[in-house]
Amino acid sequence: MLLNTAYRGRSNVAQTPVGLAVSLAPNLRRDRVSFVGVLRQPLRFREAMSALHDVVISDLRFKPKDKTGYEEWKKQEVAKEARIRTEAVKLKRAELEKERGRPMPRNLERQFQKCRQRYWEARTRYGTMLSREDPELWRMLMPCDPVITVSPDVMFFECFSADESSYGCLTVEREAFEAETDVALGTTNVDYSWRLYEHFQTIRSYRETRFTIDPMGFEVQTTADEAGYREEKIDLPQSWLRGFSALQSAMSLPMRRVPVSREGIYALVAFLKRNKAKASPRAVRFELTPGAPVKIVLEPWNKEIVLHDTPYPGPRKEVIRTWGRDRLRVLGRLLPLLDGVDVYLLGTGLPSFWVAKMGEMKLTLGLSGWTTNDWTSGGSAIDQLAPPVAPPVEVMNAMAAAFKQSPTWTLDALASKTRTSAPAVSAGLNKLALLGQVIHDLPHGVYRWRQVMPVTLSAEVIGPENEETVAARDLGRWKCRITSDSVDAKGQRRIVGTVDGRSGSEVALDADDRIVAGKCSCSYFYTGGLRKGPCRHLQALRNRALDIGTDGGTLDTWFKRFTS
Repeated sequence: MLLNTAYRGRSNVAQTPVGLAVSLAPNLRRDRVSFVGVLRQPLRFREAMSALHDVVISDLRFKPKDKTGYEEWKKQEVAKEARIRTEAVKLKRAELEKERGRPMPRNLERQFQKCRQRYWEARTRYGTMLSREDPELWRMLMPCDPVITVSPDVMFFECFSADESSYGCLTVEREAFEAETDVALGTTNVDYSWRLYEHFQTIRSYRETRFTIDPMGFEVQTTADEAGYREEKIDLPQSWLRGFSALQSAMSLPMRRVPVSREGIYALVAFLKRNKAKASPRAVRFELTPGAPVKIVLEPWNKEIVLHDTPYPGPRKEVIRTWGRDRLRVLGRLLPLLDGVDVYLLGTGLPSFWVAKMGEMKLTLGLSGWTTNDWTSGGSAIDQLAPPVAPPVEVMNAMAAAFKQSPTWTLDALASKTRTSAPAVSAGLNKLALLGQVIHDLPHGVYRWRQVMPVTLSAEVIGPENEETVAARDLGRWKCRITSDSVDAKGQRRIVGTVDGRSGSEVALDADDRIVAGKCSCSYFYTGGLRKGPCRHLQALRNRALDIGTDGGTLDTWFKRFTS
């Protein structure tokens, strides 16, 4: 997807006679959004924005050793073969000229997808090199500038990480500003650079800090020849767009809230900073008992952090394991300002959301299951969260009319307004969030209308769900039978069963319940193994063993999974 942006000038932090002025340049290709106000607590804003910056640039994917010297030698070897390649190209062109009149090959689409994949892999490698050697140029490869939304009661900034596995949202109450002027509600992208982050570090509490979303670009007739005016075309990778959208859909679902004190976060971050696990499992295990202190266990050390001052308010006893804990070190910078943290959990192996509360500011940090983009890879855990059936059209129309009347609703109020059951409304909100039109404001417990892109997203733009995962849902419910479930000498759980009439299907799960090996007689597994993700039969076995998605195919049973 191509995203067109236009900016007049750059975002900056400037020194004025009365203090600092933070000025953000909005995207002129979107509706007019502006805001001017003085920050009451500039230090909180500085630290929160710095933490958001860490989310934007975070990339915890495996990075191979630097082989620059070897690559230089390799280039020299390639240069020696240039003449041979040139001749080969000439011969190939001559052959293609002879075939010009022939019809298009049947596998052209498949070849195009392979070439497109090679392009994005090369671009990722190039971006990794730039992140080490030229951070400013690397910023040009960032998928999208941060999104800022001005609402009647709050202002929030959103971003998605470079490795497509972390999400950050800074929510600032309007009470955090004084002397507000020139307020225009809406959503837009803002120009962002590494230099702007460095300027944020100059904010101090002893001098006034004026925050501005600069409206001048909308009010002045700007031409392409004017100094400071520039247009950019950003090619958003489909994986980034689908990852961001899938996160929003998961965030829209009802979740369990676990309060964690500042002392608990300190103990968690400090232990992770001093220790690094060399083997699985690497989960954060929440042992929850109603009315009892929350117990957090760090695997594989089984380090227990008991929060005696924060009893669990949930309805039943359960154990939930989550992953992605290394990214929690982002919260370390916020420790001096924290009032506490609320952790929102969907279930074992599913995304978790950590809401850091700092007075009138809240930072929401969303974490996927694993660093290798669990939100968008084949057969990902988040695909299991989708409603089993689409919400009715009349429900979607009623919800759209309600959001036109008011941009902010709670789940119960929206169900009452549309005279629809809570499961159907939740499924509708899930779909709107997937299309980038609604965000669940976790700190305030409301759903807000927010158009994340200048154009309305569609299922075709975001990309279809993984076919194998969709098929696995039905197979897991009705056509899957486990014949053997054991643990081998390596500690891996081996499950053997019959799926859709295929006997002998076998899957191996590691300590984190990830599929690490398998065996199946289907054509999908025969041609690709696990390289393109597990086949539907292996996923169905895993779903049945872990009791995922086996509770029926109605919205009521789907909704009860998250609320009971």
